[in-house]
Amino acid sequence: MGRLDGKVALITGAGKGMGRVAAELFAAEGALVAVADRVRNDGEEAVAAIEAAGGTAVFVPVDVSDATQVAAMVAATMESFGALHVLYNNAGIFPADDGGTTDTPEPTWDTVIDVNLKGVWLGCKYGIPAMLDSGGGSIINVASFVALVGAATAQIAYTASKGGVLSMTREIAVEYARKGIRANSLCPGPIETELLAELMSDPERRQRRLVHIPMGRLGRAEELAKAALFLASDDASFMTGSSLVVDGGITAAYVTPE
Repeated sequence: MGRLDGKVALITGAGKGMGRVAAELFAAEGALVAVADRVRNDGEEAVAAIEAAGGTAVFVPVDVSDATQVAAMVAATMESFGALHVLYNNAGIFPADDGGTTDTPEPTWDTVIDVNLKGVWLGCKYGIPAMLDSGGGSIINVASFVALVGAATAQIAYTASKGGVLSMTREIAVEYARKGIRANSLCPGPIETELLAELMSDPERRQRRLVHIPMGRLGRAEELAKAALFLASDDASFMTGSSLVVDGGITAAYVTPE
């Protein structure tokens, strides 16, 4: 018996990286999964992988910064599966030119906030009514450890967007706590994904990040997916408004380890 048997899960940014790993894990645990992604090929490949493993999934195209597309994403999920129990707002971006406060271009700031913060809000705005109609469920919003501490490498728009996700999730949790919906944030440290690998292709930049991780390594996508699975499942039934930190000890460290 899977931990998500009978549940319908909608995961944004599920075509690759952390989202795809989560989609495959949720499906293996019995969920019917709506794979939402901006890139059709990635999303369809994720669906094919889930189906090849014996799971059930559909692809839903979406740009999470577009309200019309997010509303259509939720509608398509309801049309396909008739319910929505788990909303995993995972989609996010981290442009290379997102840097310091004075040198980050304004268009970069706007794009990051639109996707990382507004996109999560839109997911909740349109997902919550469907969840209420389905008897409630679990919202998981991806924030970051940089929502809790200042980043060692300047990334002002990303950090601001993730701080907003953290605060917004707490408010949603309080608003819907007595209506059968739980809302929690995931705060990952650096996770080994294609996006991070590209950003850390410079050995010096990579080492500058690793030195701040007490465990001395990057996290793995499956480690974050298992944390999300816990929040999605009934095992976390008394958790709402919380921030689950999965960061290899970064936010616990006061000094750089030797």
